[in-house]
Amino acid sequence: MAVPKRKMSRSNTRSRRAQWKATAVVLEPCSNKACRAPKPQHIACPTCGQYNGRQVIQPA
Repeated sequence: MAVPKRKMSRSNTRSRRAQWKATAVVLEPCSNKACRAPKPQHIACPTCGQYNGRQVIQPA
């Protein structure tokens, strides 16, 4: 197994970690024709409470 010969400096470690970036949440319109509110993908609509055309939660 390969083992590093020297300790990686703090600046090198931090510059490598700086390349990791979070992606923004993609919003899509609700599939309910009456609602069409923007919502995250694969999540029940917080406005109307539907997911895939079924009522799954009570709307807030």
